[in-house]
Amino acid sequence: MDKVVASAVEAVGDVPEGASLAVGGFGLSGVPNVLIGALYGRGVGGLSVVSNNCGAMESGLAVLLAAGRITRVTGSYIGANKEFARQYLAGELEVELIPQGTLAERLRAGGAGIPAFYTPAGVGTQVAEGGLPWRYDGSGGVAVASPAKEVREFDGTEYVLERGIRTDFALVRAAKGDRHGNLVFSKSARNFNPLAAMAGRVTIAEVEELVEPGEIDPDAVHVPGIFVQRVVVLTAEQAADKKIEQRTVSS
Repeated sequence: MDKVVASAVEAVGDVPEGASLAVGGFGLSGVPNVLIGALYGRGVGGLSVVSNNCGAMESGLAVLLAAGRITRVTGSYIGANKEFARQYLAGELEVELIPQGTLAERLRAGGAGIPAFYTPAGVGTQVAEGGLPWRYDGSGGVAVASPAKEVREFDGTEYVLERGIRTDFALVRAAKGDRHGNLVFSKSARNFNPLAAMAGRVTIAEVEELVEPGEIDPDAVHVPGIFVQRVVVLTAEQAADKKIEQRTVSS
């Protein structure tokens, strides 16, 4: 039951070329930077990533993106990541943009064993009707477009069918974890991390603090250890390395 591994390099050592990854975090908050760095060091490419965004400020998934290691992104937000936008518009990257709530629910559904669900989000738009550009051809044309999705009416309201997401691996960052893989997330880091953790067939968690089994109140557990296969304990320096994307001050 002891799921602690010696290093991040060991933890991601079997992630193969072309793997699919669910990655936690939102902006720069709750991003598993140490695991991403270990994956970058291995030189693995052809990755399909499911994450809210693809990193920012040369941090997080932006490291893999800039190195050309990612071929497909399923997410909700491009934001200020200029390299992400450049690769997408140049036809170097396939991007499936999804309403943020739908993305969250698709990850949760996949982890819960629910193959698909209906939602009103996107009805009457290209999300349901198809035609969203997934990949450009580099000359301004669309090489791959999203397909139309099934729409059904329930009690007079239309809903679009969305499929649950499962990935080969998941990378997440938690504030606290125990040797059994039970995880606790802090504040805004509890965004996509629990959902990503559920969606991965093999979930790897980097934790800022490791405690012994039984030290976490069961009612405080955000992700139970049944969803987590490997735990990496961060150093004090790694745990304290938390970047700020937008700093707001008052005069």
